[in-house]
Amino acid sequence: MDISQTIAELKKEPGFTEHVGMILVHNGVVRGWSRKDHSDVVAVEITPDHEKIKALCAEHQKRPGIFRAFAVAKGGLLKPGDDALFIVVAGDIRENVKPVLADLLDRIKSEAMTKREVFA
Repeated sequence: MDISQTIAELKKEPGFTEHVGMILVHNGVVRGWSRKDHSDVVAVEITPDHEKIKALCAEHQKRPGIFRAFAVAKGGLLKPGDDALFIVVAGDIRENVKPVLADLLDRIKSEAMTKREVFA
């Protein structure tokens, strides 16, 4: 996903200027170390459930003040520094947008993605 292009396209949608005062973006990248014990990681095998991610985005887009919520998850064997997950949430005010991004991120990571770290 090209974030700049995605935001530019989002801004062209009918109703954008009437409903959006904030766009938050999450760009998750593969770390070079394990969260468990900081061991060196050479790759991560990620398996996203694209249908579940789509359903979670649709659910979160229905929340008050939210104009759009969408995500793109990459799958396969990714190396440190690779982009793994993009999330974009656009809405009216920060009190509505910030918690939706946080909740959507947590739900995608816990319900719609699995990963296996590959160590050196």
